[in-house]
Formats: sequence, C-alpha cells, structure tokens
Amino acid sequence: MTAALASTSSGSFPALVLNADYRPLSYYPLSLWPWQETVKAVFLDRVNIVSEYERSVHSPSFQMKLPSVVSLKSYVRPALYPAFTRFNVFLRDRFICQYCGSPRDLTFDHLIPRSRGGLTRWDNVVTACAPCNLRKGGAMPKDADMWPYQKPHRPTVFQLHRNGRLFPPNYLHESWIDYLYWDTELEP
Repeated sequence: MTAALASTSSGSFPALVLNADYRPLSYYPLSLWPWQETVKAVFLDRVNIVSEYERSVHSPSFQMKLPSVVSLKSYVRPALYPAFTRFNVFLRDRFICQYCGSPRDLTFDHLIPRSRGGLTRWDNVVTACAPCNLRKGGAMPKDADMWPYQKPHRPTVFQLHRNGRLFPPNYLHESWIDYLYWDTELEP
C-alpha cells in the first residue's frame, strides 16, 4: 500500500502506544509511533486501534483514518530496572541539581569521586548543576559539606514512569489523556 497524506509533515499524527493492559509503554519519553509505523502495525495485525484522528490515509483502493491510540495485542513485560544512562539519572532526580535544586546546566556528580575509587553506578551518581559540580570537585561530600537532597539509588522502571508523568510532552492529543493518567487516584 502506498499511503498519501495531504498537507501534513512526516512528524504529524503520532499514535500513543499502549501495552495490552492499556498502560503506555513509557511515559518519558512518551511511547509514540509515527503514523507510518502505526499503519504498518495495523496491517500486520500487531495492534488494536483504540482511537483515531479525523485525518485519513489512502491508496487507490483503500482508505483508513489514522490511529491516535493503539494497544499492543501481545503484552510486553516491562523491565523491572531501567538502563543506567545519564538521562535516567536525570529523570530519577527529577531534572534538578541534588545540591542546590537548580534545573539549569545539568551534569552528574560522583559522590565518592572516581579519583578516590568511586564507581559510575546508580548508588554513587547524582544530578548536579555545573557550578555545584565544580564547587564539590574531587572532594568527598563530608569534606565539601555538600549533601544530596536524596540518597542515590537504583530506581525501578515504575519510579521513573512516576517521575516522567511530572514532565508531560509539549503536545498531548485529547484522545491520549484518558490513557496517560488512568492509574492516578480519583478525587471524591
């Protein structure tokens, strides 16, 4: 099928991808597929269409509305622990310096400096702004009198998802809202 989409850019009309239990595969970054990948998954019978845009794609013999929300037909078991990456450290620490609370000029700091045998791992690395990182330098927290707001730890994927919900993307289609926060407590 050769699909044509009039007057839209290639980044338009993404679909929110839900697991088979109707939870997003991830919150941050939000699990989105471009419309081309979504249409392909529909034709390969890998997803169920949950909601659609008003916009359609068509070929000479076929037309379909673009899916705005899809759910996987097979459940994908999420990993319990996320990969140790700079981004995931920032997300664990909610994108703020663990020494002063600044959200600007972020890097990461080793509590026990590498020069003193500190390892680059979850329980020794915190988010720090460049000025605090420079101020602490190669000193131990006690010597620098700089203590992080929270003790560094290995987060679970669920903790990162919870933190990710605090940073919604710039664009949320109205059809996605019911699936992004459905596990939050309702007001009486």
